[in-house]
Amino acid sequence: MRSFGSLLRAVGLFSAALSFASVIHAQQPVLYGTPIALEKAKTVAAAALAEAEKNNWRMAVTIVDSSGQLVFFEKMDGTQLGSIDVSMAKARSAILFMRPTKTFDEGVSGGGGGLRILKLPGAMPIEGGIPLIENGKIIGAIGVSGAQPKEDGQCATAAAATIH
Repeated sequence: MRSFGSLLRAVGLFSAALSFASVIHAQQPVLYGTPIALEKAKTVAAAALAEAEKNNWRMAVTIVDSSGQLVFFEKMDGTQLGSIDVSMAKARSAILFMRPTKTFDEGVSGGGGGLRILKLPGAMPIEGGIPLIENGKIIGAIGVSGAQPKEDGQCATAAAATIH
């Protein structure tokens, strides 16, 4: 007959295994899905542009598909020309690394080991790029540039919220 101590150890090990399994499950990456369609990309971009217009910001908006290829681009009149390439880089960074560019922005801002981000090819450490997730899969990404990084992020977030 097993001792009470052995039973407690067995329950403890089982509990730890379940806990570890749930952590592993929670860390499963989001996968790439079917590429965003042009009409949906236009709708997403329109939401970003509406947020920019509401705040009187001039923005460039890029939508890429799940392979990082350009699907849609629009630049508001009066937007600085440098924002064109920056919006594209933000969208590509968000799709390539499956995370918002704000993550890289925060890493670099923290200094120390976070500065390694500057050596990642394609990583844009400026807020404003967000993966577009539909039904748990990344279908594309948006990149917004033209104002301050936080404002770019605000427009990108408003746009990403249109995906269900």
